[in-house]
Amino acid sequence: MSQPPLIVHIIYRLGIGGLENGLVNLINRLPADKYRHAIICLTDSTDFKNRIQRPDVDVYEMHKRPGQDWASFLNVYQLIKRLRPAVVHTRNLAAIEYQVCAFLAGVPYRVHGEHGWDVFDPDGSNVKYQWLRRLLGLLIHRFIPLSRHLEEYLLNKVGIPAAKATRICNGVDTQVFYPRAATRPIPLGCPLALDDKVVIGTVGRMHGVKDQLTLVRAFIQACNQSQSFAGRARLLIIGDGPLREEALVLLANCGLSAQAWLPGERSDIADILRSLDVFVLPSKAEGISNTILEAMATGLPIIATRVGGNPELVEEGVNGCLVDKENPQQLAEAMLDVLLDDDKRARLAEASLRRAREEFSIDSMVERYRHIYDRQ
Repeated sequence: MSQPPLIVHIIYRLGIGGLENGLVNLINRLPADKYRHAIICLTDSTDFKNRIQRPDVDVYEMHKRPGQDWASFLNVYQLIKRLRPAVVHTRNLAAIEYQVCAFLAGVPYRVHGEHGWDVFDPDGSNVKYQWLRRLLGLLIHRFIPLSRHLEEYLLNKVGIPAAKATRICNGVDTQVFYPRAATRPIPLGCPLALDDKVVIGTVGRMHGVKDQLTLVRAFIQACNQSQSFAGRARLLIIGDGPLREEALVLLANCGLSAQAWLPGERSDIADILRSLDVFVLPSKAEGISNTILEAMATGLPIIATRVGGNPELVEEGVNGCLVDKENPQQLAEAMLDVLLDDDKRARLAEASLRRAREEFSIDSMVERYRHIYDRQ
C-alpha cells in the first residue's frame, strides 16, 4: 500500500508566532491518512513543536547563519532530494528563496504563502523584494496570501497572475479560544489585582513592527487624561523581545509599573486572553492577525491599527475600532472610549464572538488548503 503524499513546509523558525501557530493547526487537522508532513526550519525550532499532535512529523533544523548562507541552500536541496515530497510549501520572505531548491530537486508542486510583512519591508514598498517574488514566481505554482491587502500586493505590485493566487484567511480554533465564564481567571504569576478592573492586553513578539511601545505610550496618556481610567485600567503585554525592557522603563518612569504586567513569553495564551476585557493590536504592519482572531473568538472588543489585514477583521463600531499606526494619542482616545463605556464594550464583545464563529472557522481554512494540496 502506497504512502500518502508528503508535504514539506519550509519556515524560518518554529517558535511561538501566528505563522507557526497556523502551520501547526493545519498539520493537526489535515487527515493523517491523506497527507504526511515534514517541517524544515531554516534556523531552529523550540518546544512549540510539541504542539504537533502527530508523532510522524519530522522537524529538521538547518541552523542557517545570519545573512546569505549559501551552504544552507545546498543543505536544503539535499534534504528535499532525500525526502522526495509531492509538495513544498514555503512561507514568507525569509523562506521564498528556497523554492529554488525545490525546483532543482524536481518537486512537482510548489506553493508559497504570504502571511505578513517582513520586518525589513513593513509596507511592501521594497522594490528588490518585489522583484525577488516576481522572479521566483516563475518557479512557484500557487501563491497563498492571507489577506486582501497581501493579495492586492502580489497582483498589482509584484505582478503575479491572478490565476496563481488563492487567498486563504486564517481560521481560529474555537475549542481552544472561547469566552471566559462568569469569573475572571487570573494568569499564573500575575501580581495585579484584576477582579474589579478593566484589563487591556496584547500578545505578540516585542519587536519593532509589533510596536508595543505605542500601546504603552497610549496607556500612559490615557491614565494622565482620566482619573477614572487610571483607577480602573490594567495593562497586560504578553511576549518577549527587544521592546520589552524599553516598555518596562517607560512605565516605571511614569509611576505605572504597578498597573501593568509584562511577563515575557507565555504558553497559556488562551487563558490569558480570557483574563482580558479589551484586546489591542498596535502593529505597524500585519497580514491576517491570528491574535486578533483568537481575541475575537474569546469574545473581546478589538482596537487595532488600520494596517494590512486588520480592517478585514475589525469592523469600525461593530466589533471594535481602528486607529492610525504610531499614533499614541488616537489609541489613547480609543481605549478611553471603550474602557469607560461598559455597554459599548459588551456590544463590541458580542459582535466579535459572533463574527469569529460565523466567518473564520478553522475547518473552512483547512478545507481550502486541502484543495490547494490536491491541486483542485
